[in-house]
Amino acid sequence: MQVPSKLLNTVDHSRDSAGLTYVYPVVSRRAGGVSIGINLNPNNACNWRCIYCQVPDLKRGSAPPIDLKKLETELRYFLHELIDGEFMQRHVPPEARKIHDIALSGNGEPTSAAEFDQVIEAIGRVTKDYALPADLKIVLITNGSLIYRANVQAGLKRMAALNGEVWFKFDRALLKERQRINNTYIGLKKIHSHIKIAAALCPTWLQTCIFKIDGLPPGEEEVTAYLDFLQQLIGDGIPIRGVVLYGLARPSLQPEATRLFSIDEDWLTAHGAKIGALGLPVKLNL
Repeated sequence: MQVPSKLLNTVDHSRDSAGLTYVYPVVSRRAGGVSIGINLNPNNACNWRCIYCQVPDLKRGSAPPIDLKKLETELRYFLHELIDGEFMQRHVPPEARKIHDIALSGNGEPTSAAEFDQVIEAIGRVTKDYALPADLKIVLITNGSLIYRANVQAGLKRMAALNGEVWFKFDRALLKERQRINNTYIGLKKIHSHIKIAAALCPTWLQTCIFKIDGLPPGEEEVTAYLDFLQQLIGDGIPIRGVVLYGLARPSLQPEATRLFSIDEDWLTAHGAKIGALGLPVKLNL
């Protein structure tokens, strides 16, 4: 096993930077420290294809079988490097030298792994053996499309006991926009149902990526539909914690990359204010 040979930064989220199969370090701008990434999709397969995705050679599909023993060994090794080794001093900028979370994200939809609940159990076994921050979070970054599966729900329930948190992708409210942005035909009714399930099992934030396509931000119709959906969630008593609102930080590796541009700070801030006016907390990251 090896550790990175270079200083980590918020732009490079390479999944093989530690030379491991499942575990990789990230200096996360959204987390504000070192995020220990868990990549359950080393085959670069996802059931969606978001046009802003930074995964190279992305293909449609599911996670391959997970070698749970290998994943646990890698996580123990890397936690040792962070806590007892010189990893922080050698590879992390001074302002980010803290372990913020363990995040299941990676190169595809993590909940597509058949062993998802067993992965969460493995993380729980490992973390109890180390002197980690009391507020360490286990974060699942998901498109939420597979929340209906029993093994996913079992994993979310276990996550809640481990100070877990779900970041549920909800980029656009209009179906035509989800087709354009996420290449999925999932409907709002199903998304509503899946958010309800997620929020009942584990603290859940919505996560929305905002950017320009061909120089244009989301249109008025989309913004109105988005805010209306949030208002519906609130009215239905679904206890979402808030919205993680962010712009493009790294270049897309999808065919549409040349059409994508960063959103203006003023636009994103104003959009965040509209969400806040509904009574939801907003975490804003350009």
